[in-house]
Amino acid sequence: MSLQDLAVASATSKGHLSSIEQGLAAITIETVERIARALDVPPFCIMTFPADDEVNRIADLARKVPKGERRKLRKDLEARATHEPAT
Repeated sequence: MSLQDLAVASATSKGHLSSIEQGLAAITIETVERIARALDVPPFCIMTFPADDEVNRIADLARKVPKGERRKLRKDLEARATHEPAT
């Protein structure tokens, strides 16, 4: 998707998107939501950086799991989270 395509799909100007991308403009939650809808991803995907920490890497991998397998993955993670001591 080009910057122009994203601008149209998110009802955000191409210039504003460019400024956000370059770190020159603040981004509002409304803009995050519009961009996420345009990209067909949850809003938190716009704000996480998988390379930064382990939880974000896990979330990034979970997003790539096929839809039909997500419930099983969630149940597996819930079981592990409730049976392992906190670290």
